[in-house]
Amino acid sequence: MLASKSAITKVQAAVIGAIIIVAVIASVVYYVTLPGPTPTEKRILRATFSWPTAIDPAVAHDFSSSRSVVNLYDPLLYPTPEGDVVPWVAETWEASEDGLTWTFYIRHGIKFHDGSELTAEDIAFSMNRLLTIGEGFASLFLPYVESATALDEYTVQIKLKRPLGPFLAMLPFLWIANKDLVMEHIKTPGPYGEYGDYGKEWLLTHDAGSGAYKVKEFILEEELIMERFEDYWEEVLPNAPDEVHHIGICEPSTVRTMMLKREVEITDQWQPEENLEFLDSVEGIDIASVLYGSQIQFSVHTRKPPTDDVHFRRAMAWAFDYEEALKLIPGVIRPKGVVPIGTPGQNPDVTQYHRDLEKAMEELQKSKYYDKLDEYTVEIHWSAAVPVEERISILFAECMEDIGISVKVVKTPWLTIIEEAASEEASPSMTLYYGNGITYNEAGSVFVDRFHSSSAKLCGTANWLLNSTIDAMIEDAIATTDLEERLKKYEKIEEILVDLCAEIPIADIPLRCVYQAYYVDWPATRGEVIPIWAMMYNFQHRLIQVDPEKRQELL
Repeated sequence: MLASKSAITKVQAAVIGAIIIVAVIASVVYYVTLPGPTPTEKRILRATFSWPTAIDPAVAHDFSSSRSVVNLYDPLLYPTPEGDVVPWVAETWEASEDGLTWTFYIRHGIKFHDGSELTAEDIAFSMNRLLTIGEGFASLFLPYVESATALDEYTVQIKLKRPLGPFLAMLPFLWIANKDLVMEHIKTPGPYGEYGDYGKEWLLTHDAGSGAYKVKEFILEEELIMERFEDYWEEVLPNAPDEVHHIGICEPSTVRTMMLKREVEITDQWQPEENLEFLDSVEGIDIASVLYGSQIQFSVHTRKPPTDDVHFRRAMAWAFDYEEALKLIPGVIRPKGVVPIGTPGQNPDVTQYHRDLEKAMEELQKSKYYDKLDEYTVEIHWSAAVPVEERISILFAECMEDIGISVKVVKTPWLTIIEEAASEEASPSMTLYYGNGITYNEAGSVFVDRFHSSSAKLCGTANWLLNSTIDAMIEDAIATTDLEERLKKYEKIEEILVDLCAEIPIADIPLRCVYQAYYVDWPATRGEVIPIWAMMYNFQHRLIQVDPEKRQELL
């Protein structure tokens, strides 16, 4: 009996031991394979844009370029919805009694994307580089700024050649680049002497900024991908996107499909109205429509026959049917002149052209081309990326037939329009621009950007006015430090420009696009708008919030 009892105990022990081993192994396997916390979905914001896109702060000027740069770089001062400026990189500043020397005291501790600190040396370098290259928004500063010098690590001094009334209002367009990083990537030889190419080739696809976002990848002509800069010094909203994609697509059917699949959050403003209306009917998608000091206008080549004749230009201005044109562009209002309504310094009493064939013929008969109209054709170039421009251009051609002027309407790639604007010979008789806006919140910004000779080769103007008298008037007004006196001078300049018809303004336009309103919170759609060129500061991604969970609900 004892032997039998002992054998049973050993068997039981073996079974129990096996069970324990299996249990231990099962426990280990369970804990090893136990799923961890579900990773938070990356917040991604995708927007469609026209191309090309320049992310060099001394080159950027058009819509997609400026909206990219404001996310990659910090400006010296920051604009407000009220049209003022507030401290940003510069915390405080002071001006000399004669208004020619400005001293800015720089905020400590701002980091560039490579981890180095932003200093006064970077600010002086950025201003001097902008002036030397002479592109982008350099036209704001070129006639006035003599030089910029770092006095010490956190103090920079900018000297002006002459007083500049709206100088502070212009400084949101001085974006600060990392001097050491740019200089590290210059290519020699180059057009800028000891500075070689000034880093322009490298900055085509890289950034040297301190902004809330930094370049992750840039496939030229296709897509710019930016990611959050975790060490950004200023406010970034909790649900701001982790990653932003600027996608080089404006083709309506493609954009529509991407919006329906929730693969794009904000569209470009070039979408046809039928696309906007269709998408607006879709759950979770709304139209954003914001007036921001922008116009659509014909830029008229004042040095190419037959539009070099002022009477010929006035004849066209009187012959066009503006009311019919307004019907083609929902949400717009009729402008008074070349300055958007509501802009300080806009003249409400300028000549209001309207369709009057009798006045058109009176002007045409004064033209040196009246007896040889059959020898000339006015060629209009419109952007292939903006379908409504074709309808406006065709309407213009039809109106001109009524007074015997022949018009050829040419669909033109946007890149070609940019290239044409850089050459007096290549520019057509007329170029239709959709969305030329104010830079800073005064009429003077319109005059500098579109009529001053220093801007003649920039995108957005192809009138080739090159008028030294007008240049002098603009410079005199800009130099006037008394605001009331400056605004009166602006009004006189607009009166003359409207009479010259170097531009034929069609409408003051809102930015109209569609966005994923259900899961994207965009302050600009609530009226929190900064009235500045291309609404660039209204596209700061650090202030736009995205909710991926709500997006999933729509899929």
